[in-house]
Amino acid sequence: MANMSLKKNPMPSQEPDVRNKNFDEVTLGYTKEMALDEAQRCLNCKNRPCMTGCPVMVHIPDFIAEVAKGNFEEAYQIISNTSALPAVCGRVCPQENQCEKHCVRGIKGEPVGIGRLERFVADWHNANASAPAEKPAPNGHKVAVIGSGPSGLTCAGDLARKGYEVTVFEALHLAGGVLVYGIPEFRLPKAIVQKEVDGLKALGVTIATDTVVGRTITIDELMEEQGFEAVFIGSGAGLPMFMNIPGINYKGVLSANEFLTRINLMKAYRPDSDTPIVHPKKVAVIGGGNVAMDAARCSKRLGAEVHIVYRRGMEELPARHEEVEHAQEEGVIFDTLNNPVEILADEDDNVRAIRCIKMELGEPDASGRRRPVEIPGSEFDMEVDCVIMALGTSPNPLIKSTTEGLEVNKKGGIVVNEDGLTSRKSVYAGGDAVTGAATVILAMGAGKTAAKAIDEELSKR
Repeated sequence: MANMSLKKNPMPSQEPDVRNKNFDEVTLGYTKEMALDEAQRCLNCKNRPCMTGCPVMVHIPDFIAEVAKGNFEEAYQIISNTSALPAVCGRVCPQENQCEKHCVRGIKGEPVGIGRLERFVADWHNANASAPAEKPAPNGHKVAVIGSGPSGLTCAGDLARKGYEVTVFEALHLAGGVLVYGIPEFRLPKAIVQKEVDGLKALGVTIATDTVVGRTITIDELMEEQGFEAVFIGSGAGLPMFMNIPGINYKGVLSANEFLTRINLMKAYRPDSDTPIVHPKKVAVIGGGNVAMDAARCSKRLGAEVHIVYRRGMEELPARHEEVEHAQEEGVIFDTLNNPVEILADEDDNVRAIRCIKMELGEPDASGRRRPVEIPGSEFDMEVDCVIMALGTSPNPLIKSTTEGLEVNKKGGIVVNEDGLTSRKSVYAGGDAVTGAATVILAMGAGKTAAKAIDEELSKR
């Protein structure tokens, strides 16, 4: 019988005053009973509006129907037919702006908890399935993938399932890209990412770590000397942006990218870690996106008083509502409608304060959001000993500078056609390396698109 409750089953989680002192996963996941109950809220709509919001076209009503019947492994197989990273997507996808946004149940109440059910199914599979993946027969073709983030892993997985010999080249010492260096443990446990990577290895994908394409080897060498017939560039957007204000080079100013990499990839928060990390008393995180929330919540767990400084209001924060809510619960302070104009330091060049100016919202800009306008004479100083810039990232120019004939746009993103093909023959690209910083699921969609195009090209040879 259908569950006609207007509310989705709440997600169990650690108490705020407990979790803001540890790096364990905040949300605990549905129980079997909760998953069965939530699945009964799905109406199994004939026209499947939820699927129109999924970049990788997961057959959402079908997998939820299997959950409702208690067939969790069958549900997992349906998801994995189109998604290479179900346990990841169930945790970090912005479902509220994608699949759940189109759910009919959301018209008069809350949408079905699609993301929560996806996470439950993936976790159940990882805990209970023991059969190894069946390695496809080789088709004789060889493809290189640059970057082991969500777009690269998705492209590699789709090609490997078709029998391609795939090698993924990763610059860092662990595979996973932004999933391991950018997203904190308390949002996405790294053991889950490793489980997904191990699944690709079981399909025959080779992971070559500590390989910086453009330095240790070039794309031309991969194709001309090592016999790769096609290349997919999924190198992400790891170049951090900084404000052009006085004091940006003082000690105690750092990018969220570096801060999170030290914490997430190198476990610098652990007492026995060899990686140094600043342990500030009072932090200002500049920005309002998901990365800003991650940096703020990590700083809180290191024992600091943390302030989010954002030039627009709470309503305009680009971060997921869930992440903002969790940050507030954990004690992060939001100083919205403020913008830094200068960073101040002591005589030893250590940060001692940021000077901000108050803002008000004017007319909408090109993005549709109301434009922040300075209020003259409203400057004030906020005492801090650390400033973390979380203003976005752009693609690293290394691959472009070492690959002749590769066209990029004015923001450094690689130019591609609708199939992900670049200006170079048999060289494809997708994800943040093309779009700039975006979501995990959009990067995965780009990886799928390119894999399909690569298969169509090489299968004709």
